[in-house]
Amino acid sequence: MGHMNVMKLHDGAAIRVWIVDDDESIRWVLEKSLTREGMSVESFPGAAELLDALQEATPATMPDVMISDIRMPGLDGLELMERVRASKPDLPVIIVTAHSDLDAAVASFKGGAFEYLPKPFDVDSVASLVRRAAQKRVTSTPELKPLEPRAAIIGEAPAMQDVFRAIGRLSQSQITVLITGESGTGKELIARALHVNSPRASKPFLAINTAAIPKDLLESEFFGHERGSFTGAAMQRKGRFEQADGGSLFLDEIGDMPADLQTRLLRVLQDGQFYRVGGVAPISVDVRIIAATHQDLDRAVAEGRFREDLYHRLNVIRIRIPPLRERSEDVPLLLRHFLDAAARELKTEPKQLLPEVLDVLKRYEWHGNVRQLENTCRWLTVMAPGQDVHLEDLPPELRGKSTSVAEAPAAEVASDGVVPAPLAAPGAAMPIPVEWHEALRHWAESRFASGDEDLLGHAAPLFERTLIEVALGACKGQRQEAARRLGWGRNTLTRKIKELGIDD
Repeated sequence: MGHMNVMKLHDGAAIRVWIVDDDESIRWVLEKSLTREGMSVESFPGAAELLDALQEATPATMPDVMISDIRMPGLDGLELMERVRASKPDLPVIIVTAHSDLDAAVASFKGGAFEYLPKPFDVDSVASLVRRAAQKRVTSTPELKPLEPRAAIIGEAPAMQDVFRAIGRLSQSQITVLITGESGTGKELIARALHVNSPRASKPFLAINTAAIPKDLLESEFFGHERGSFTGAAMQRKGRFEQADGGSLFLDEIGDMPADLQTRLLRVLQDGQFYRVGGVAPISVDVRIIAATHQDLDRAVAEGRFREDLYHRLNVIRIRIPPLRERSEDVPLLLRHFLDAAARELKTEPKQLLPEVLDVLKRYEWHGNVRQLENTCRWLTVMAPGQDVHLEDLPPELRGKSTSVAEAPAAEVASDGVVPAPLAAPGAAMPIPVEWHEALRHWAESRFASGDEDLLGHAAPLFERTLIEVALGACKGQRQEAARRLGWGRNTLTRKIKELGIDD
């Protein structure tokens, strides 16, 4: 049975494991179990004996993994690890101890331990851990190449190259563009790219999500209002068209626009003029329109839900953003980018995906597209227990099982631009495996183990940002209602939004 589990290195040799523990029974159990797994094991009763052997070891006899007790007579495990790392910095060290106190764990990880394993432990789990440690030493994941931190639109797939070419061809144009694509594909990123690569780059770029704003406020949001024009209009307000004068206005989810607003928008596109709500004087603007939708506008026109003349006004140049399942070759690039971004946000080292994990994620259908992938990277950065992500670390929904079509709309919760919470499960369709405070506990334990400081200064703003963004999304951007649901006054919510730099 043991021969079936033998793991060998690149040169064909069995994994070499050195064990140092003053407890003879522990040495015996580990030696027998690891030998049964096909590993080459050598044991030492103390640190001095191991250091002597390490000094005399040749490349052929050098261990691949070291297992050390933390508290031994003479030189303890932490001091031993420090000396070993000075001469063999790439040798993974697994610390085991009967004293599973926080100080020991923190000291172990700060000292560079691969893993901290409190006794009593499952012998099989030690064998698995040794394999992981040895695998880390001898393999890498070349598919995940480091990306520039500021990379925003990533794509080597032919379909994405077509998108890039379209942006290039339109760089000197100010023509109206319609972007189509499923929720989460990055339509606003493409719209911003069109703007910054256009003659209007120095002027404002404003985005407005038609589906995220209550219908009775849409007209004022688009065109502004005069003081006293309706209840609550305490002062004059410029709408998005005026604010974007000279620049670009991105109209997201245009397919959800009410019929009366479609008529007003058509008039603006025809003559460049409009009236504020309650206004008597026409206002002229020079705005480039970039519209986007995940809906089938041809069908909406055929069913009478969208004005055909407005559709033709918007559909001058169409850019289709492919769903992620059509460009699986881009998945490794996106994973590396978002894993690095999540690590920077959480002030930790980026997780590394093992090849078999990468293979599963490349085959996954990603109904929530890039947004779901980004959520997944945030989730793994918080929840995966080790530096390397293994198949068992993935949420059940991602372990080689495709998400059902019925789950797909859940990824649209954040379609108004709300940034997913770092402690949220990847995509709204994925249930959080533990209570949120348990996820927070794991994150905090990991950060303390890494020796990080100012945890509250980092976590508290993320906590408030998450609740605010979810509240604003649930309340369609209505601050009064969002504040009430959060238990704050509206002024408090407005101040928090400003402090945290939230775009609602």
